[in-house]
Amino acid sequence: MKKKKGNSLFERFANAATKFTGSSPAFIGAAAIVILWAVTGPLFDYSETWQLVINTGTTIITFLMVFLIQKAQNKDGKAIQLKLNELIAAQEHTSNRMVDIEDLTEEELDQLHKYYVKLAMLAKNETDIHCSHSIDAAEELNQEKSKNIKHYKKTKKDGHATGTKSNN
Repeated sequence: MKKKKGNSLFERFANAATKFTGSSPAFIGAAAIVILWAVTGPLFDYSETWQLVINTGTTIITFLMVFLIQKAQNKDGKAIQLKLNELIAAQEHTSNRMVDIEDLTEEELDQLHKYYVKLAMLAKNETDIHCSHSIDAAEELNQEKSKNIKHYKKTKKDGHATGTKSNN
């Protein structure tokens, strides 16, 4: 996928900063700073100023990193949600009601959770994984889905895909 030229300066900085801070050289650099600080303790008689340097530095860096990490998590979370929504929309036997369920109340999410806990309990009764996850079952499912896909039919006049799939 191509990078968009419209990314803001902050967006580019945040991406670069989160990529760097999660790297081995960043960790090694941070560890080296702490070791250097610790080694200089005797030179400064372990003074309050010596302690204040590391405390202030780490506090400022931590404060700024909270925002960068949150930005990265928000972006990653949104990307994951979009990928999951695409998978839900593309599957024949899934409910489109599951798209954007993160907007539901805690009680509504608990109700859905109970449903999937029950489904998992029922699945545990299937002791032979080869029945539900065999190559034959995969081929049959693929053939069934290929027959039912209306979403990818082409029109004669413009050659573009038409139709929408509704999974409720």
